[in-house]
Amino acid sequence: MSTSTAVRQSTPLKSAAPRLRAPRRHIPRRPRRSVLLTALTGIVLVYSLLPLVWLLMSATKSQQGLARSFGLWFDHDFDLWSNISDTFTYHDGIFVRWLLNTLLYVVVGAGGATFLAVLGGYALAKFDFPGKKAVFAVVIGAVAVPATALAVPTFLLFSKIGLTDTPWAVIVPSLISPFGLYLMWVFATEAIPTELMEAARIDGAGEVRTFFQVALPLLAPGTVTVLLFTTVATWNNYFLPLIMLKNPDWYPLTLGLDAWNKQSQTSDGDVVTNLVLTGSLLTIIPLIAAFLLLQKYWQSGLSAGSVKE
Repeated sequence: MSTSTAVRQSTPLKSAAPRLRAPRRHIPRRPRRSVLLTALTGIVLVYSLLPLVWLLMSATKSQQGLARSFGLWFDHDFDLWSNISDTFTYHDGIFVRWLLNTLLYVVVGAGGATFLAVLGGYALAKFDFPGKKAVFAVVIGAVAVPATALAVPTFLLFSKIGLTDTPWAVIVPSLISPFGLYLMWVFATEAIPTELMEAARIDGAGEVRTFFQVALPLLAPGTVTVLLFTTVATWNNYFLPLIMLKNPDWYPLTLGLDAWNKQSQTSDGDVVTNLVLTGSLLTIIPLIAAFLLLQKYWQSGLSAGSVKE
């Protein structure tokens, strides 16, 4: 046997280890920028902000300044603070009364509509009962019917029972929100696990306690979303108070500012366009603040039910 052969036999053969490929780095692709989409978004942004900018600048002008200055720029006299003061004191401070009326309609009407929508949506999502499909069809049909189509029948009904020209003529119709009920139905279906409700019942909790202590905290995003929608609808409600109310002491802000604006069309009426614009600016400030403060809640509520696990 040769020396080389003996060396090969005495030395164990090393198994060739497989060569591992270096893992490829995943480089995320940057989203392609669409010039057309950017341009359309810019147009929508300008369309949305331009009326607000015009309203803000117009509220800083006097009645004469509105006529002598460009609409999208300030006048040389800055009268915002005097306009705000005159708005609150004009006609013996009727603007404050209209503001309180609007708050009353929002707190009772929109708050009640939200509470009823939460109760109804929770019941429809988590309980089975005869006629559930019929209720679903009625809710969907009510969402499709515009509120203006029901205004005249509602007026005739309230006229029969003697509730016209009272706050209840605005509050009671505001308590019904078919869209809010449907939204809470969808949200409660995904947000509340059935196992959690069964565990609460096993622990001895009744249905009322299960709703308030277990289900209601989980429904917070959807509740805030419905509250914002009903608040905006009630705050901006114009047509229903127009046909229901005759006494200016029960006017909401929308109807009161419209009455000020129509004064210029009468022979002996005061022209207070500057006060109308200032009052309109003061009217939208609470809504903007509510949306900014509750933004994280209503965004999560709007996406409820969009992803099913």
